[in-house]
Amino acid sequence: MKILINALLMATVALTGIGPVVADDLRDQALSIFSPLPSTIPAVQNNPITPEKIELGKALFFDTRLSASGVFSCNSCHNLATGGDDNLETSIGHGWQKGPRNAPTALNAVFNIAQFWDGRAEDLKAQAKGPVQAGVEMANTPDQVVTTLKSMPQYVAWFEAAFPGEADPVTFDNMAKAIEAFEATLITPAPFDAYLNGDDAALSDEQKVGLALFMDKGCASCHSGINVGGNGYYPFGLVQKPGADVLPEGDKGRFAVTATADDSYVFRASPLRNIALTAPYFHSGKVWDLGEAVSVMGSAQLGEELTDADSEAIVAFLHSLTGTMPEITYPVLPAETNATPRPSGEVK
Repeated sequence: MKILINALLMATVALTGIGPVVADDLRDQALSIFSPLPSTIPAVQNNPITPEKIELGKALFFDTRLSASGVFSCNSCHNLATGGDDNLETSIGHGWQKGPRNAPTALNAVFNIAQFWDGRAEDLKAQAKGPVQAGVEMANTPDQVVTTLKSMPQYVAWFEAAFPGEADPVTFDNMAKAIEAFEATLITPAPFDAYLNGDDAALSDEQKVGLALFMDKGCASCHSGINVGGNGYYPFGLVQKPGADVLPEGDKGRFAVTATADDSYVFRASPLRNIALTAPYFHSGKVWDLGEAVSVMGSAQLGEELTDADSEAIVAFLHSLTGTMPEITYPVLPAETNATPRPSGEVK
């Protein structure tokens, strides 16, 4: 088998001009760029994770009553049954308004350097607060959320268990901390992790060729680390700017956060775990085919028109990032009371 893999990789060298990589060196090269997922729930800053906090966070993640209309939950745009996103170009929110950007996956999001395409939320706690308050998404207010949660005795008991010793545990901040704790469990170990951990058979021969191309063509310059991306900011169109259909001129990315000219059209590199499940692609959500997305990145970021064979091999490698989904039991949520605020679809 090693002889066959070596032959395939050497054939790739001959056809594409990539550096001299052989099978015995491939994993070592990959381990210098990527890291396998941990076997335990990762710690998050300033938020000790406990079973009680996880269970509360799961309930909140699925509860549509965090939205003003009572229609939308976190799971609406980050559907854990469909790759952690909503498979729409841009999400539909309050009053059926259409959001400005494609919804990133919630799976493995705990490993990102920051949240949202422009990195405006430093962690999952901050991210959890954003959509709840965004007028185009859940259109609620912190005070209304707290009033809603306090109106249901079961929620009060769950918050007391998750945040013991606090005089008033039902707060907007604690809501966000609980959701962060739950999202930290959304980890999807994939064949690529098994390969990094020493299992040669975890990747097919074509996937190993694709991995070699992914590294040697330069894709891994932006898409590296534990989440195969999500750990840095880069201009979209580094070499060749895509058309306005893929890169809308009105969305300047991180510039809106920093007001720095150098951050125009700069975005956080997309994490690529489970990428085969999360079409459409890019912040605009305009590309539905993974092979086409690879080709766009080749020309836009690398200045290279990838051959069909190269694109197919890289796509095969990307499929090795599709992981085992966490088993989620849909929570039974607390019942409303007469004190629970009534839903409203008013668009302000």
